[in-house]
Amino acid sequence: MSERYDVVVIGAGPAGEVIAERTASGGLRTALVEQELIGGECAYWACIPSKTLLRAPEVRGEARRAAGSSEPELRFSELVEYRDYMIRNLDDAAQLDSYRESGIAVYKSPARLAGRGRVEVDGETLETARVVIATGSETKLPGIEGLDAAGFWTNREATTLREVPDSVVVLGGGPVGIELAQFLVRVGSRVTLVEGSDRLLAREEPAVSSLLLDTLREDGIDIRVGASAESVSLREGKRVISLEGGGDAQGQELLVAVGRKPRVGELGLETADLAWGDHGIDVDHRCRAGEGVWAVGDVTGVMPFTHVAKYQARIACQDIAGGEPRADYSAIPRVVFSDPEIAAVGMTEQRAREQEIDCTTARVKLAEQIARPWSYERDPRGELGLLADRKQQTLLGAWAVSPLASEWIHLAALAIKTRTPIAVLKDTAPQFPTYTEGYLKALDQLEM
Repeated sequence: MSERYDVVVIGAGPAGEVIAERTASGGLRTALVEQELIGGECAYWACIPSKTLLRAPEVRGEARRAAGSSEPELRFSELVEYRDYMIRNLDDAAQLDSYRESGIAVYKSPARLAGRGRVEVDGETLETARVVIATGSETKLPGIEGLDAAGFWTNREATTLREVPDSVVVLGGGPVGIELAQFLVRVGSRVTLVEGSDRLLAREEPAVSSLLLDTLREDGIDIRVGASAESVSLREGKRVISLEGGGDAQGQELLVAVGRKPRVGELGLETADLAWGDHGIDVDHRCRAGEGVWAVGDVTGVMPFTHVAKYQARIACQDIAGGEPRADYSAIPRVVFSDPEIAAVGMTEQRAREQEIDCTTARVKLAEQIARPWSYERDPRGELGLLADRKQQTLLGAWAVSPLASEWIHLAALAIKTRTPIAVLKDTAPQFPTYTEGYLKALDQLEM
């Protein structure tokens, strides 16, 4: 049995949903294939539940730091109830009905390519001129002795928890590990965070890692950097993680957050002559993976962010519609929703110097330069760093560790994207009092 479609989308996470909605609204007969829940990892087990859970502890922290306010009560049962509402109680029935009502055919089953223009789904063959692969990523599990026997959490168990564990060991000092470690310690767990490299967020500027380390330790998190887990065992209800070089970390639960890997699995990529590796599926600047095949989102391994997945989906749709798009990843924001937030965009200084770019940097403590941090909280926090190209007279990168950094990093992102001259950036009048004023102070310190 076979069915003909103009477009078959494999994976109904954020990227797949963008593709399906746009191709269908453009008049193409579209099929959407998803083996789990429509909405994907982000909607049910990652971005949405984690940011929902982080907000209440963040509010308590803000209240402690704001002048004239008292710390509010955190009612964990109500937080869990609202989290369940936000993740639709892990039920995608409404989304399923909505897509079918809009004319999109939805298949709830694993999919496999079966040659060019053919996708096998639950014993049926879908024939099409256009396949879009948007299968996302999954938790990468380290090869640690005893891990399976001892049992562990991934982000899925952590973001759908119903009770606060007494203690947790978090493996991994990246965005997921940091966010969930801070959430757990703020709702009452004793948390130990173990990171194998010599600093947290190793891909960001060293200053970011240093500021973050101080913040997390103030929250009471026991942080072990440069410590690799060798084995795990279960002893008297505790997960005991033996560390390389001696010592251990113990917790009621063990949360593995060492990274993610593209979901290529049993997709049958070889039948369509596609190229892929541990990094994911190879794509070009139009997100094409092969003739009549596009790949978007985490499965490409380009940048594992939901906003990048949606961006790539828009690029692919433009290409499918006959346009001539070219994906540009030079100004993609990167945010950790810790408290304070961490935001970055563009290059790091190390990368710029590796490319032999004549660059200059500036770093400002916001409370020493502008008014907004003082009106926002007592004992205000926040730093901003800029990286600029002396020859081109433009920004190359920026980072901030500060309240609301996720919101105002976009000025730097736009400046990098458009290659706005430093002189133009200086000739602006940001709203007073806002954190955005910090850019003027940092720009003035650049040695151009």
